Amino acid sequence: MDDSKFGKRDKRGHWTPDGVLTPAPVFVLPPNPLKFLKWLPNYFFPWNAFFMVTAAIFWFFLTPGTETTKTFSVGWIALIFARNLAAFFLFYGVIELRLYKLRRQENRFKYNPNFPADKKNTVFLFGSQAYDSIIRGVGTGVTIWTAIEVVTLWAFANNYVPMATFQDNPVWLACIVLFVPVFHEAYFFAIHRALHIPALYKFVHSVHHNSVNPSPWSSLAMHPVEHLLFFGEALIHLVIFSHPLVAIYNLHSLALGAVVGHVGFDKIEAGEEGGLDTHAYAHYLHHKYFEVNYADGLIPFDKWFGTWHDGTKDGDEAMNARWQKKLQRENARKEAQEGNKA
Repeated sequence: MDDSKFGKRDKRGHWTPDGVLTPAPVFVLPPNPLKFLKWLPNYFFPWNAFFMVTAAIFWFFLTPGTETTKTFSVGWIALIFARNLAAFFLFYGVIELRLYKLRRQENRFKYNPNFPADKKNTVFLFGSQAYDSIIRGVGTGVTIWTAIEVVTLWAFANNYVPMATFQDNPVWLACIVLFVPVFHEAYFFAIHRALHIPALYKFVHSVHHNSVNPSPWSSLAMHPVEHLLFFGEALIHLVIFSHPLVAIYNLHSLALGAVVGHVGFDKIEAGEEGGLDTHAYAHYLHHKYFEVNYADGLIPFDKWFGTWHDGTKDGDEAMNARWQKKLQRENARKEAQEGNKA
């Protein structure tokens, strides 16, 4: 495909898509029903529908029955870990292999023209962004994902929390499935914003932001505390009237869905004229500029709180203006502290 038909490159080779990034037309006033209906398929396809399919496969074919999960044992816990690990390597690995190892579409539609593997960086383990990300992703990422899933299955199996059924509560469970991405947006914005508090950023979140030029492996390259906060979202299903399948869907939307924001390409080519839109640009801008786009725009939190970057020069100017105001506040604070000491 010719990426110049969909965007432009600057003198350094950085590619940006045409148009202006806008939040989803859901929580907007006045309502725009036509725009909402046009956008609605994007809510389901491709990603949310894919995560529901993978969750269904895991629940019906790769999850032990409730009689087994009533009691913690090495056997079934190892099975949960093994199938999650396989999903991690298969989903992340296929995309990484195609786009970053084999480079089948070179740097077409790639926001940053450089590939992390082309340059060693001492900030990463072994100087490799990929190795560092895999070690963190497997070591604590898949482990914490599995631990939260195991606890959830165990709690449902023992009736410690009430379980809705698809026979008796189909409408309610359908609503919960629709609710998961909305809850994720609110939860993720809250914890993400908190992780940018200086102390938490320095000791926790900076690990993830080492990947300024992210690739799929970067998706779960996090500090263990961030992994716990990130996957902890799925514990909501122990509070609301839910079902283990929906909880697994939530976990897949987290574990596999993290790739969506870190793929580094605007489109994954499929043939000469077709391609899959990744919707990765908003989060790519967060990795590039750090203090913008804390959420993905399903709910316009960044618009409401003044941290939205729409990918344009106007977005750059607004971001720089916020940065200057922040510097002025910091300088005023330091001058006041020095004055008090004197």
